[in-house]
Amino acid sequence: MGSNTSKAVVETAAIPTTGAGGEKPKCKACCACPETKRVRDACIVENGEENCTALIEAHKKCMREAGFQI
Repeated sequence: MGSNTSKAVVETAAIPTTGAGGEKPKCKACCACPETKRVRDACIVENGEENCTALIEAHKKCMREAGFQI
């Protein structure tokens, strides 16, 4: 009937793991690093994934620091 014209946002698989300090993540992957996630998602929607690699990598780094294995 209708077409879906929304653009997909790339999500990385985040596996909870013990971080460098041996700690488990304090929240779910969907709630971790909201600042970097928000700007990454906006960039991907506006410019395409291939033009946002720096923001994607910054979000991955934040997720790793939060204790997720990316």
